[in-house]
Amino acid sequence: MPITVTSRDSALTIALSGEIDHHGAREMMAQLDQAIAERLPTRLVLDLSGVTFMDSSGIAVLLRSRRQLEHTGGELRVTGIPAQARRVLDAAGIGRLISLE
Repeated sequence: MPITVTSRDSALTIALSGEIDHHGAREMMAQLDQAIAERLPTRLVLDLSGVTFMDSSGIAVLLRSRRQLEHTGGELRVTGIPAQARRVLDAAGIGRLISLE
């Protein structure tokens, strides 16, 4: 589950790609945890434009990232959401908790 990390000042952008399902979510969470812990961003953007599939495990990935940022006082935005992932996030009501763009 590849991720690409770009950092500028206190902002961090992480591009996720591939399938976010129960097989890869644990590894992805570990990579995100490490990137957030190393940089302690005040703003995190998760770019999902490279995601080809997402199930409820993707929701867990986003909520975990949100929880990490709460500890540092940061904000989370999710961008580039493909149609299939958008349906999953909308069905779960994630837009009430996380800024989906």
